[in-house]
Amino acid sequence: MKTALLAAAACAVLTLAAGTAASAGELIVGAYKHDVTFIGEAVGLGAAGREDGVDLHVGYRTDRLENLRWLGKPQVHAFLSLNSENTSNFVAAGLSWPIDFGDKGGFYFRPGMGLAYTDGETNLPPVNQPGISQAEIDRRLKLYYTRIDFGSKVLFQPELNLGYRFNDRWATELSYVHLSNGQIFHQGKNQGLDDLGVRLLYAF
Repeated sequence: MKTALLAAAACAVLTLAAGTAASAGELIVGAYKHDVTFIGEAVGLGAAGREDGVDLHVGYRTDRLENLRWLGKPQVHAFLSLNSENTSNFVAAGLSWPIDFGDKGGFYFRPGMGLAYTDGETNLPPVNQPGISQAEIDRRLKLYYTRIDFGSKVLFQPELNLGYRFNDRWATELSYVHLSNGQIFHQGKNQGLDDLGVRLLYAF
């Protein structure tokens, strides 16, 4: 049920994103290692390292929005992420800015920022609560060690991508996507999620 709700939300976001482009854009398909820890530890973003599996990202990115020159002519992205272990799935949408290395074509760098909604855990119950049974303690301990506590269902979604354009149609990106509440959507738990993987892109 929760995956179906996320899929419905993803369809709505993707339809909205597609409507912002006249006729161009690109499809995004990616495979990511779920909940890697070494990046978050290096930059202090606090990845949890509690969940496992592979994430499939499927989405859409518009062409550059020429009418938003004051914002650097960003592209709108929207995608759905499904986890192979069915733990923390999410849908995300935001803006990104391609920066070419030299002439257009070949290698480029793409930072991005968006918002996400996850069906992952938030506000896990404390293990040391007085008066609970051993069975309940064991259940809560298992959640503590195997699930990310995002603190909030709504999260920030920054991303960094290093890409290469093979031609006008095809490109690939080494991609890093982070989710966390930033202590803005929630005060307290902010374990976060780091995804690292590869995207394949097809431009219309």
